[in-house]
Amino acid sequence: MKIFDLLAEEGHEQLVFWSEPELGYRGIIAIHDSTLGPALGGTRFWNYASDEEAVTDVLRLAQGMTYKAAIAGVNLGGGKSVIIGDNRTRDREMVFRAHGRAVESLAGRYITAEDVGTSVDDMEFVRMETDSVVGIYGGSGDPSPVTAYGTYQGIRACAERAYGSPSLEGRHVTVQGLGNVGYHLCGFLADEGARLTVTDIDDGRVARVRDDFGAQVVAPDEIYGLDADIFAPCALGAVVNDETLKVLRVDIVAGAANNQLAEPRHGQELHSRKILYAPDYVINAGGLINVYGEIHDWGAERSKRKAEEIFKTLLRIFELAGNEGVPTAVAADRLAQERVLKARHLHRSYV
Repeated sequence: MKIFDLLAEEGHEQLVFWSEPELGYRGIIAIHDSTLGPALGGTRFWNYASDEEAVTDVLRLAQGMTYKAAIAGVNLGGGKSVIIGDNRTRDREMVFRAHGRAVESLAGRYITAEDVGTSVDDMEFVRMETDSVVGIYGGSGDPSPVTAYGTYQGIRACAERAYGSPSLEGRHVTVQGLGNVGYHLCGFLADEGARLTVTDIDDGRVARVRDDFGAQVVAPDEIYGLDADIFAPCALGAVVNDETLKVLRVDIVAGAANNQLAEPRHGQELHSRKILYAPDYVINAGGLINVYGEIHDWGAERSKRKAEEIFKTLLRIFELAGNEGVPTAVAADRLAQERVLKARHLHRSYV
């Protein structure tokens, strides 16, 4: 693996490796771009098959955070960190305190938060070693409701573009993944009168959504082939791939999951099939907005109002994509890159 070639490929600024084997800690922090502000991105705790896989993942995730912050209109850069190991371990304090020291070594260039395999409790251990952490107790709290609300607004924007009205009443929405975000999203959709069909590998989550919102339930593999209006992936990444595209029968793909396209060409395939796609880092930016609000002492209502802007942002992306005849994912990337480039010009002028 040629590390510097990888960094140059997508313009990453920094890659930090930190090891404290006596504490069971192996961590990697990636900063993609800090033009707009300090790089923010959560810490993922995952049992990667190899160091190379971990590096590839952290670089990809950091770039996604740059674009997410740029599109959301917040003054943050993009970063991410991963801890290599079994996230089911109960002996967590020293692992996360070591991670806190790694974060602190960047002197404010990178701010972390919880992510896959980590929790608010873990971030409290991180905070013992650094102030560059958000999503802690007494802070902005659980970002799931704001993420779900922003996703709901994004789905409404998709309906506006596809059907000429943002109303979701009577629309058939299939939701994959019923964790905190998926659950709250189902609540917003049900309140508007959408017809819900849902799935999850956790029977308890399925039962909760079925009982609370009257959703129909299908097996995990069945969700892709349903004849519906909107597919909302809210669990795994790479769910739009060669196999699922063979059976997908919807007008819109719009959900809260990260990295929904297995490869960029799958965005082109959706475009060719006239399936409207809401780029994931745009529609799920509510969580980032929530922690940005914590940094700037916003109240919950202000964060929610900011998340409402996802509606207009997606309409702008859809208009750009339509005018230029490109996939929506390409249009979103262009808007994000444009904001970062303009900010660089300002820095050259005033710094």
